[in-house]
Amino acid sequence: MESDGTIRLLGRGSACINTGGEKVYPEEVELTLRSHAGVVDCVVVGVPDDRWGEMVVALVEIDGAAVNEQDLATHCRTMLAGYKIPKRFLSLESLERSPAGKADYKRLRALAAQALE
Repeated sequence: MESDGTIRLLGRGSACINTGGEKVYPEEVELTLRSHAGVVDCVVVGVPDDRWGEMVVALVEIDGAAVNEQDLATHCRTMLAGYKIPKRFLSLESLERSPAGKADYKRLRALAAQALE
């Protein structure tokens, strides 16, 4: 609670991705990706992009099935507006969440940016 009586809510608002002037909330994209049968877990981040400001990138754990970027993009297209669909999907063996289940967004964002260089 602020000194003036207003309540400030904290959360992942700082993770909001601004791509081409549009706001993308990672949680919405992550929920969509997790609904795909081949996705075990995922984290969505924004990485710097010369054209869009930030590019939506999904880091995903796949269950071993033959799932590719096109499959994931097609799945997202059924539930999300086009600008919210990740431009890239990076497959990882593990997101390496903490014992409490928290993702290291700083590390994952850096990993995504490095992979796209």
